[in-house]
Amino acid sequence: MNARPNGFSKHSTVIPALHYDDAKAAIEFLCRAFAFEKHAIYENEDGIIEHAELIFGNGMIMLGQARDSQYGKLTRRPRDIGGVTQSIYIIVPDADLHYAHAIAASTEIVMPLEAQNHGGKAYSARDPEGHIWSFGTYDPFG
Repeated sequence: MNARPNGFSKHSTVIPALHYDDAKAAIEFLCRAFAFEKHAIYENEDGIIEHAELIFGNGMIMLGQARDSQYGKLTRRPRDIGGVTQSIYIIVPDADLHYAHAIAASTEIVMPLEAQNHGGKAYSARDPEGHIWSFGTYDPFG
C-alpha cells in the first residue's frame, strides 16, 4: 500500500506529547541517544520547560515539564503507575545504525534489534524516566 491516507503530507498531523519530571534532561537525552533535533523550546521565567518541540524526519514530539496544571492532572508518567500505557514507534532509514547510536549513548535497550515478522528490523528502548521508544525500518506506507 503506497497511498498516504488522510491528506498525509510532510508535516506531522499526529504529534505525541509527553511530560517529564526533568524536561531539560529529557530533551538532551532524546537528542543525544535517539537523534532528535530541537525545533522549539519555551521556558518560563523560572527556567522550567513549559513546552518543547523535537523533530525526527518529518515527525515531531512535544514535551514539557510535569506540573500541577489542569492538563498535568490528567496525565501520569511511567513511574507514577509502575509501567507504560503507550509507546512511540519511529521509522528510521537504518535500524542497525540507529541501534548502535543508542547503545553508544548508554541507552537501556528493552528489546534488541531484530527482524520483524511483518517486515523490517526494530528495537525498543526505555528513556531515563521510563517511556518506551521503538525504532525500526518497517513503514506501513512504503
